[in-house]
Amino acid sequence: MNYLAHLYLAQPNADSHFGNLLGDFRRGLVHQQWPKAVQLGLENHLLVDRFTDKHSSVRAAIGLFSPQRRRFAPVALDVLFDHLLIRHWQEYSNAEFDDFRRQSYQLLDTRTELMPERMQTVVGKMCEQDWFATYAELDGVAMALDRIASRIRFENSFAGAIDDIERHFDALEAHFLAFFPELIAHVQAQDLELALREQK
Repeated sequence: MNYLAHLYLAQPNADSHFGNLLGDFRRGLVHQQWPKAVQLGLENHLLVDRFTDKHSSVRAAIGLFSPQRRRFAPVALDVLFDHLLIRHWQEYSNAEFDDFRRQSYQLLDTRTELMPERMQTVVGKMCEQDWFATYAELDGVAMALDRIASRIRFENSFAGAIDDIERHFDALEAHFLAFFPELIAHVQAQDLELALREQK
């Protein structure tokens, strides 16, 4: 899952938000160097990724992408699923999306100094350029995916992935709606960040 979904599945505090995004930037890091709350957030991120990668609806969604783009389909789904989460936000949250978005940026900003350098750069751009507002529209998804394609260091056919998304949008949305409630239930059942909540 991409950044918005990981933050949605985090606890509403700075350490959890930091830890739940750290999973995408953890390579070469020693987990024990982080406070316990951050470590648990990181574990929650990894739990989400494992469940997502194995889910039948996600695998079926990947299969809808054209053969030349299928290698990068999981990346495209990350961004698309964030778009679909925004599209169906009121089904999953009592908070207003704009309030959640602003609060998440603020919480992450308080942990900037602890972030690995690459994470600082990415999160800084995410907040300054308001990526989550961009993801609310399919045009924003298209721009984000083409930007990712341009950063791939080898020749690829990922650019224009929005064509596959638009061609199969209804089916992709149906797969998301089948998958995401099960992901929420799985995270709630495991409740990896429960211990710290009980200590407060």
